Amino acid sequence: MEALIVVPTYNEAENLPRLTETLLNLELDLGILVVDDNSPDGTGRMADEMAASDPRIMVLHREGKLGLGTAYVQGFRHGLQNSDARFFVQMDADFSHNPFKVPELVATARGGAVAIGSRYVAGGGVKNWGLGRRILSRGGSLYARIILGLPLNDVTGGFKCWPRPVLEDLNLAAVKSNGYGFQAEMSYRAHKRGHKLSEVPITFVDRRVGQSKMSMGIALEALWMVWKLRFSR
Repeated sequence: MEALIVVPTYNEAENLPRLTETLLNLELDLGILVVDDNSPDGTGRMADEMAASDPRIMVLHREGKLGLGTAYVQGFRHGLQNSDARFFVQMDADFSHNPFKVPELVATARGGAVAIGSRYVAGGGVKNWGLGRRILSRGGSLYARIILGLPLNDVTGGFKCWPRPVLEDLNLAAVKSNGYGFQAEMSYRAHKRGHKLSEVPITFVDRRVGQSKMSMGIALEALWMVWKLRFSR
C-alpha cells in the first residue's frame, strides 16, 4: 500500500463505518489501522467485523483509554512493523478532519516533507467554534511556535502525513506527551532532526456526532510540555 491511515478511537461507533467507507473509496492505495482504547460503545468490536471482511483494515486493541499520543505512537510502530506503507496519515475519527484532503497530504509528503494540515494558513480555517475556543487554539499554537522555534502557523493540528523514513528516523519510544502536546512534540522532533515541514490548508469542522476528547488536563499538559521540550537535549 502507499499510505496507512492511523485512526485512534474511543466511542466512535457512530462515525467509524462512514469514515472507513469514505477513505477506502478514495483514489489512493491505502489501508486503515484503527487503534481502539477498549471503547465501551463497541467501536473495537465493530472495527474487528470490518477488518474480517476487508483486508485493508487492521485493528490494534488497547486495554483502556491511554491517551491520543500513545495511540498514535503505538499505531505508527505497529504500521512500520506490519505494513509496507510509504506514508502514514494521522487523523481524527469524527470527520473533524476532512478525509477528502488525504490525497493532497500524501501528494505533499511524496516530496519528502511532513505534510501538516493547517488551519492557520491561507485557505485554511475552522467551523462551528465559538470565539473562546478560536482564541485558545490560536494562542496555544502561537505560544508553542515561539517557544519551540517551529516554522509552522499551526503547531497543534493533528491531521498529518508522515513519510516512512521520517518516522523511522524519530525515536518514537522517547515521545511522552499526549493531546496537543503530542502534536507539538512530534513536529518539533522532526524539525530538530532536519526534516522539512510543509503546511497544507484544511478546514477543521467541530464534531457533530459523539463527545469531544478535549479536557483541561490535555490543555495544561501542552503548556508545560513545550518548555520541557525546549530545554531537553
